[in-house]
Amino acid sequence: MVPDENAVEIVVCLGSSCFARGNSENLAILNQHIQNQGLNASVRLVGKLCQDQCKLGPNLAIGGELYHNVTAARLRELLQQLQVSSGENHGTP
Repeated sequence: MVPDENAVEIVVCLGSSCFARGNSENLAILNQHIQNQGLNASVRLVGKLCQDQCKLGPNLAIGGELYHNVTAARLRELLQQLQVSSGENHGTP
């Protein structure tokens, strides 16, 4: 399914530092969450190479807002907040 034009964009830094420090796990969590919650049309998942924020990583952006030091637990919190703010509450990520 192709994301619609109003889809929330989630950008994951795939630079070697961020990827090794946790974005490999975060990417798996995001993919699983999108599949489990049926969000293929409402979330656009994008990978980008180094964002020049390596010391603050792992980094990702949700809806244009950049987040640093994103652990798996923090990502789950962010996804839960995203669901609540969008009016969707399909369960936990």
